[in-house]
Amino acid sequence: MSKFSPAELSAFLEEAARAHFEGEVIIEDLKPLSGGASQEMWSFVAIVGGDPRPCILRRDSAASALGISRATEYELLSLADKGGVPVPRPLFFMGKEAGGPGYVMDRLEGQTIPRKILRDEEFKPALPKLAAQCGEALAKIHALDVTGLEGLTRVPEGKTPAAHAIAMQRQVYESLGEAHPTFELALRWLEQHQPEDSRRALVHGDFRNGNLMIDGSGLVAVLDWELAHLGDPMEDLGWLCVKSWRFGVSDKPAGGFGSYAELFESYEQHAGVKVDPSLVRFWEIYGNLKWGVICMLQASFHLRKLRRSVELAALGRRVCEMEWDLLEMLEK
Repeated sequence: MSKFSPAELSAFLEEAARAHFEGEVIIEDLKPLSGGASQEMWSFVAIVGGDPRPCILRRDSAASALGISRATEYELLSLADKGGVPVPRPLFFMGKEAGGPGYVMDRLEGQTIPRKILRDEEFKPALPKLAAQCGEALAKIHALDVTGLEGLTRVPEGKTPAAHAIAMQRQVYESLGEAHPTFELALRWLEQHQPEDSRRALVHGDFRNGNLMIDGSGLVAVLDWELAHLGDPMEDLGWLCVKSWRFGVSDKPAGGFGSYAELFESYEQHAGVKVDPSLVRFWEIYGNLKWGVICMLQASFHLRKLRRSVELAALGRRVCEMEWDLLEMLEK
């Protein structure tokens, strides 16, 4: 929960919005949004010169400090907006002393709940387009120049992106002190089959169905950039295809809405880079392991009474799903 009351937060927002819009601003209908385990989200309407502007405030949660800082996320979102990536337009940043750290962005209209996107009638026209739109969006993300952007995790000198990623998952897994032979098998497989080296670029880090806003015409925006880092861009393609993010539509590996071929062809067209399916498969296997370890970690917060939550406890019950998916993939 926020350490500021809604009235205090509204006052901070009015002051920051007046400086940004250079005029009188009134904040109305400020309310917290559900969803998002690691960041606070608030919806409000800024009345600017009499005209309403729907906005979202995204700020640090007291319960978590995962991923990049909100300041880095704000700068990254600004770069993505200028680079043609479909994102909510970032408007202004708020420091810790002014209700932050956090930032305000435009509020867009669309759906983010995967089961609705994949099953509701209103989204049927969008589904055949989504894999290609995701391929285009990922190509634009991976083309962003983040040379001067501080705060992004980088691959250590002398390590490949794959070796660094595997080492991080092994470290987290072993720190939890809970034996899962399937995860140990997957770690060994990844270590034995890791690519010698790969292209380096900005990686979104959580590009999947659930972090994409969709309407009846297709992709509206790419959300939740907090896990962005520098690494192998194929990590993003593999993560999108992890079975958990298909939400029951297992025959469409790209987010439950498209094929590998549709995703790869679009990415190749817009990135000018040939996709190696075996490399994407490596990162898909890595993604299954990563999600399993994340579920272990989240459940441990509940079990150790660091953050009591039915949602976190339930994630622990999902570990067996990733074990099953990994065994199926490693058997092929």
